[in-house]
Amino acid sequence: MLFMIIERFQDNDMVPVYRRVRDAGRMLPEGLEYVDSWVEPSFARCFQLMRCDDLRLLQAWVLGWRGTGVTFEIVPVVPSQDTRTIVMPLLDQSG
Repeated sequence: MLFMIIERFQDNDMVPVYRRVRDAGRMLPEGLEYVDSWVEPSFARCFQLMRCDDLRLLQAWVLGWRGTGVTFEIVPVVPSQDTRTIVMPLLDQSG
């Protein structure tokens, strides 16, 4: 399953989080895969795409970031291509 992780940096300050990533890595439990990430120009939020089959891995990862001034929102997502496959049969229906 894919998850969009929305990280919010306390006071829009990503430096402590970047420092920790530099020093300790992403600290991902085995089975949790980092796919890619994007950061807002204001540095308020980072959007990370993660993949895993066990939600407890995400919980363990989030717990490892306690006390760093970052909060997490975890949103399950479906790739657009997969959604398109589900929606296509409905496009020819009237209504």
